[in-house]
Amino acid sequence: MSLPREHQVEITPEVLLKAYACGIFPMAESADDPGLYWIEPERRGVIPLDDFNISSRLARTVRSDRFEIRIDHDFEAVIDGCAAPAEGRGSTWINRRIRKLYCDLHASGHCHSVEAWDDRRLVGGLYGVRLGRAFFGESMFHRVRDASKVALVHLVARLKHGGFVLLDTQFVTDHLRSFGAIEVSRRHYHTLLTQAIEGEGNFYCWAAGEAITGAVCLQSVNHTS
Repeated sequence: MSLPREHQVEITPEVLLKAYACGIFPMAESADDPGLYWIEPERRGVIPLDDFNISSRLARTVRSDRFEIRIDHDFEAVIDGCAAPAEGRGSTWINRRIRKLYCDLHASGHCHSVEAWDDRRLVGGLYGVRLGRAFFGESMFHRVRDASKVALVHLVARLKHGGFVLLDTQFVTDHLRSFGAIEVSRRHYHTLLTQAIEGEGNFYCWAAGEAITGAVCLQSVNHTS
């Protein structure tokens, strides 16, 4: 469900966090559209952290440590990557206001990027919002095969190790479904959200500069509480 567009209301990082706590998130019609509108889907996409699926091929790629995974190293570059046209996606909903809002949210410590680097080049990654024990995935991109997938695996490992209980994907695509994403009703989602925003997950359960090997990452992903 799309809620009315905002009218002359300043959307600040604080307002944005309150919206997420209510199950609402903003989008724009296009990169050229200066306005925003609020979304509250009838069916919400989530990835149950204890039912996260990794193919054996992807697990081998993660274990190989082909990509260097960095956290919050170049957040704006990740936004740029997510906003850029890609195969099967000629346009983007990330406009100037979205970019500024999430960069401000990142500066406040509530928005994070998980980045895949290869030979000093950013080749994929994702970003999302952290609130309580919930992580709201916003967008992901890749320039090299498997780069964004490996970033997602590292995100899930970090969330599980840090005590998070909800990974919100907003919608479900075939790509996300292969990782175990499911749709839940709005009512059920609000139950999950209410539980998740109580307490505080530790996104930096591993130090920001600490290199996490693929083996450690997979061990965390495969651990079921």
